[in-house]
Amino acid sequence: MEALLNKTIMKTRDLTKYGLRDTKVHWNLSPEELQAITVEKGMGKETANGTLAVNTGKFTGRSPQDRFIVKDNYTKDRVWWGKTNKAITPENFDSLEKEIVNYLSGKEIYARDAYVCADPEYKTNIRTITEYPWSNMFVYNMFLRSEESELENFKEDWLVLCAPGYESPDPKKYGLRQGNFSILNFTKKIALVGGSGYTGEIKKGIFSALNMILPVDKNVLPMHCSANVGDNGDTAIFFGLSGTGKTTLSADPNRKLIGDDEHGWTAKNNIFNFEGGCYAKVIDLTEEKEPDIFRAIKPGAILENVVFKENGEVDYMDSTITQNTRVSYPIYHIDNIQKPSYASNPKNIFFLTADAFGVLPPVSKLTPGQAAYHFISGYTAKVAGTEAGITEPVPSFSACFGEPFMPLHPTVYAEMLSKKMQEAGVNVWLINTGWSGGPYGVGSRIKLKYTRAMISSILNGDLDNVDYQQHPIFGLFMPKYCPNVPTEILDPMNTWLQKGGYISKAIQLAHSFHLNFEKFASEASEQIIEGGPLIDEHHHLNDHV
Repeated sequence: MEALLNKTIMKTRDLTKYGLRDTKVHWNLSPEELQAITVEKGMGKETANGTLAVNTGKFTGRSPQDRFIVKDNYTKDRVWWGKTNKAITPENFDSLEKEIVNYLSGKEIYARDAYVCADPEYKTNIRTITEYPWSNMFVYNMFLRSEESELENFKEDWLVLCAPGYESPDPKKYGLRQGNFSILNFTKKIALVGGSGYTGEIKKGIFSALNMILPVDKNVLPMHCSANVGDNGDTAIFFGLSGTGKTTLSADPNRKLIGDDEHGWTAKNNIFNFEGGCYAKVIDLTEEKEPDIFRAIKPGAILENVVFKENGEVDYMDSTITQNTRVSYPIYHIDNIQKPSYASNPKNIFFLTADAFGVLPPVSKLTPGQAAYHFISGYTAKVAGTEAGITEPVPSFSACFGEPFMPLHPTVYAEMLSKKMQEAGVNVWLINTGWSGGPYGVGSRIKLKYTRAMISSILNGDLDNVDYQQHPIFGLFMPKYCPNVPTEILDPMNTWLQKGGYISKAIQLAHSFHLNFEKFASEASEQIIEGGPLIDEHHHLNDHV
């Protein structure tokens, strides 16, 4: 019986079917083994508490300009081609795949069989073959871990080939911009990563693939969001770009974490995590501010691009290598988690934005049209670098709060979200975790304890029966009262010394929204367009003429 079993495993694990030859393959090694190999090979070192720390090399973040999708019969009429989704021909893909396979042949490599999508109905098997041991450990942390029994006859739905050491010697010949690349081929179901050691390329490659497959083939809405669930089964979802509080606000001691980054919303109104781990920023990390993340950094986690103090401890304040220092860890490093990581029927959805203009209310309730409009807009504001004396914030829009990973037109996801929200009777809220009392440099950041109090009040139903007033420029509905929050901050105009200054700044931001939305307007319904700021853009343009 055992001999037969081994024969099956040998067959499912035969890498020659991918063209790989003469490789020494390590299959499904434990994190401990992978950490030991990484340290032994001099590819990483251990921190004072035994956590692995690695340096990802030249790339310390994703390289969005070097991300491609193969343009073929499956994708050509579906993908929203352009700056985000760049096309590459099937022929060029085949050549690059061959080059990576040749490059990996004859090497010591690491293979792992895992899956994504916690809901059993949507389970998607992923086989990952990596050049580096720590990339393989990242996959252990971030994807869902298969049971031993599932590995015997494992058959992948997608294959990931990751070769950070390979750079294309002739990028132009293959339609590339430079030697590194991340490419998805939906017909062959292969993701290629070449020339970049940044592990986020693996995670976001599979996320991008799911963002295409789930809506098109399975009627599931994929979302770039965190999610948690209360004791009575009420689910909350948090959308938001980097730095708006997605990870922080979903880690709530009174609620169980479903996941911190990528989820699906099914036709049956279930919310499920795509992943089996978390990939958190650690710049300026302290135990006081982010206790869950801080305590999750222990053996089994992988720190990326951090700087050490002399005593072997990590200096989280040091951004010498990059601002984008990270940690990946399996979700079970967090105490209060939902097992398995899915739950039913979301009751509340939060759009988080860090408005550095100090214009948007700290909490407002959205109509379905406004919800779709703000979802498509995906607004936050970046605080400009002060070194050149620029203190004026910069508006930043990323469609669906995750444009770099969305192969379809943003309105496809927005229409799905609108429909699901209306069917499930969900409340949608815009939460400004940014500035109050003036823009960045004048006003101050809204206190985290106030934001937490607003979210708790919403989850407890305390804002169901209070009076609301409509914002004169954005049309948003602002509660006149919220427990444990000073009433005067609820209407942002009250917090500014000069009301005229507030109005002109609000009109300026409303104008940015209108300009950004122009590229979506032709595909958007009337209801969505009416969800935008009330101020008429032409009226505003005339003021400037």
